[in-house]
Amino acid sequence: MTAQAVIVKMTPSSLPDWVFPPPQGFVAEDLDHIPDLPAHTELIDGSLVFASPQRHFRQAVIHRLHNLLETLAPTSHEVLSQMTVKLGPRQRPEPDLMVVGPQARIAPDVTCFDAADVVLAIEVVSAESDLRDRHRKPVLYAEAGIPHFWRIKEINEKPAVFVFELDPATKAYAPAGVFHEWLKLTVPFDIDIDLTKLYTPRTG
Repeated sequence: MTAQAVIVKMTPSSLPDWVFPPPQGFVAEDLDHIPDLPAHTELIDGSLVFASPQRHFRQAVIHRLHNLLETLAPTSHEVLSQMTVKLGPRQRPEPDLMVVGPQARIAPDVTCFDAADVVLAIEVVSAESDLRDRHRKPVLYAEAGIPHFWRIKEINEKPAVFVFELDPATKAYAPAGVFHEWLKLTVPFDIDIDLTKLYTPRTG
């Protein structure tokens, strides 16, 4: 049986509304109201950023780190994934993981958190998100006052954790260490993690 290509002509009326952004860009509240928006869409600088297909390294590290942080975080804190944080009128990114403190409102109808709620934001770098995770997002998180930021990168099939702390005077992050095998910190709470257990590749 011979496959035949089918060409579908798209007209403006057949496309979803978010294909045509308003002249001033989208605002944070739009993410809750735009119909048919793909899951895990972020808003950065008024533009929609869509999730790309996931690599196993990134998915596994996020899942395992989430579970470990839940065992380490104080009971007054909450470890979250797949949730956005509102940093400003045109900024609503979705960290791969974040930890919110006791002041955060936890309820079934919550769709995002305020920057003041977040004590730690974490990004696991992928090829597609590399520039955002290394440059734009840290700047936005720091300017919004999030005190701690981790960037996790795959190096030789293992996770390396780059830790940053906020300098309140400059509203910028200062490097606080790079960790390859063991992550031991006292802020934002006591953390003791064997990084070698976050990811172990195997050939089958």
